[in-house]
Amino acid sequence: MSEGERARLMEEVEEKKKLIANIRNKPWRMKRRLKHLKEAQLFVDKFEGALGKGKGRKLYAYKVMMMKKWIKFQRDFENFKTACIPWERKIKEVESHFGSSVASYFIFLRWMYGMNLVLFSLTFGLVVIPEVLMGLPYGSIPRKTVPREEQDTAMDYSVLTDFNGYCKYSVLFYGYYNNQRTIGFLKFRLPLSYLMVGIGTFGYSLMVVIRTMAKNADVGGGDGEDSEFTFAWKMFTSWDYLIGNAETADNKYASITTSFKESIVDEQENQKDENIHLRRFLRVLANFLITCTLGGSGYLIYFVVKRSQEFANRDDLGWYEKNELEIIMSLLGLVGPMLFETIAELEEYHPRIALKWQLGRIFALFLGNLYTFLLALFDEVNAKLEEEKDIKNASIWFMKEYFANFTANNPNETGTPPPIEPADVIRGPCWETTVGIEFVKLTISDIQVTYLTILIGDFLRALIVRFLNYCWCWDLEAGWPSYGEFDISGNVLGLVFNQGMIWMGSFYAPGLVGINVLRLLTSMYYQCWAVMACNVPHERVFKASKSNNFYMGLLLLILFLSLLPVVYTIMSLPPSFDCGPFSGKERMFDVIIETIELDLPSFLGTLFSYAANPGLIIPAILLMVLAIYYLNSVSEAYKNANNELKKKMQMARDEEKNRRNNKDSTNQVMKDLEDLLPNRSNLPPPEEKKGQIFFVEIFCERSQLVLFLGQGIIKGSQNRGYLHVLVYRAH
Repeated sequence: MSEGERARLMEEVEEKKKLIANIRNKPWRMKRRLKHLKEAQLFVDKFEGALGKGKGRKLYAYKVMMMKKWIKFQRDFENFKTACIPWERKIKEVESHFGSSVASYFIFLRWMYGMNLVLFSLTFGLVVIPEVLMGLPYGSIPRKTVPREEQDTAMDYSVLTDFNGYCKYSVLFYGYYNNQRTIGFLKFRLPLSYLMVGIGTFGYSLMVVIRTMAKNADVGGGDGEDSEFTFAWKMFTSWDYLIGNAETADNKYASITTSFKESIVDEQENQKDENIHLRRFLRVLANFLITCTLGGSGYLIYFVVKRSQEFANRDDLGWYEKNELEIIMSLLGLVGPMLFETIAELEEYHPRIALKWQLGRIFALFLGNLYTFLLALFDEVNAKLEEEKDIKNASIWFMKEYFANFTANNPNETGTPPPIEPADVIRGPCWETTVGIEFVKLTISDIQVTYLTILIGDFLRALIVRFLNYCWCWDLEAGWPSYGEFDISGNVLGLVFNQGMIWMGSFYAPGLVGINVLRLLTSMYYQCWAVMACNVPHERVFKASKSNNFYMGLLLLILFLSLLPVVYTIMSLPPSFDCGPFSGKERMFDVIIETIELDLPSFLGTLFSYAANPGLIIPAILLMVLAIYYLNSVSEAYKNANNELKKKMQMARDEEKNRRNNKDSTNQVMKDLEDLLPNRSNLPPPEEKKGQIFFVEIFCERSQLVLFLGQGIIKGSQNRGYLHVLVYRAH
């Protein structure tokens, strides 16, 4: 092959490569695109490797081959990463039929599952497994042994379902863990690890939530599209021509239809005309009714907790009395959102705004219930602390009596008396385990109520409507009860509320994180099935926000509020004297002080003491507040600048559109020039001829000049002087 032929062939190869890269932009039919694409790929594959010179030809061909393989590997790896995203197909299927608002719940559920999986790994890897493998076995010490008087009923079903018996004295709860400073041949510091994992759980959760919020903010958190011609874009650019599966095509068709419904609702809400005074009155009335409901809910929970404390000393209790608190809280979480949704009909907000109001109100309901429950529970904790002092004194007296009796009965024995059986030792109330049991029972009760609600409220309702509609007096699908709609706000707040209980309760019950992982895993499959089989899309389908930052904001708030009780426990309350990894200490955080004093060099202890000085902490907090204020001000300035740029871009688009359509200009300078032109309306219209040329000579006083000739507009630029314009009029 000559040099000229090689150069020509190289040019053709480059042209074919450009064609392959830009084939999507060609205004051709799909059949023609595929034909040219196939021909270009065959040509490049055939001749690209033969363009090397001499000995370098094989090396060049090898490089080209490896480059193609690398590109193919990158593409396959991206497809593999997409395929590895859990439940992606399920969520896309739900989104195509129910819209992005319902799909946002399942995306949030998947995110929560991933976060809890990390928390589960931390708790079980650094607390549970070391205690099981390296700690003392079951039955070796009192805290790991069921008391003698409870052993006969320790395996009863009713006892185990209340998390007493063998469940209470297991790794699920705080009281099982020993207070040995180091355990096993690794000298693992379990008390320090327990405290660090409890603090690290909140630290990791805070970092992940804030990072996700920042990522969503970068993606864009607007509540709608700013672009023009929404329906035209959806009509002509929505279809994905790479779809090759019939089921995927059906899902895409349903998704496009749903997106049209979302945009129609947005357009209707923007054009709605309403009576503002009546609307304000109804919204004030709705908020008054909701406030009364929240107050009544909090009082009811406080009353039930106080009543359950009275039941604690009785043995003749039925199933309802034992589980009254969990039943009442679950029913309030079930009935409250439905009541709020009914009251919210008075307000007539846009569906997206109504969803946020509904989320905020249910959040207030759940949060008020949770904190009322905690306040009442801490009253019980204070009572147990007083009881624990008496039991501690009684246990000390019992041990002295035991040694005295052994010495009196065995005067010839000079050694240490045999130890007491662990099952016979006097036990304290172990208030940490009591709190952990309450959180576990509340979580299990919430799971049961949620699943039964879906089974009865959605599945059974759908069966009745589906099979009894033909023989009923009225149309069950169009009237009552009809098919159910997916309750976005109730399900989202249920997840957030449940996560708050996990954050608070995992310090007192390390096994609670594992229970929550199982709950989220089953919820994904169970609720996806329920949505696709039992629910119908909302009557007013609306588009979700471009980010889940509203959900994340609620989660961040519940994270902060969940941190407060745990910090109060660590810093203020004395731990139980005979159970848990911190027994024998005045406060739980004494473990850190002990580690600094015994395991770290002295200068590090001095450094930590200086760092804990309030004179250093307060200025650091003030500096962080000032930094946050500065960054917030900069963010607001950037936002205002962005809005100004959007306005300028919109004005430029309008001006260009008016220019193309030969309409009146929106530029004030152009309008002033138009006013300076003589009024020629009284003159007879000039005779138009095809291909006629006009020569115009005008003295230009301004920087821009507009001259109207028939239907045409001529723009010229000149600082000062004569402007000569040739105008060619052609039909």
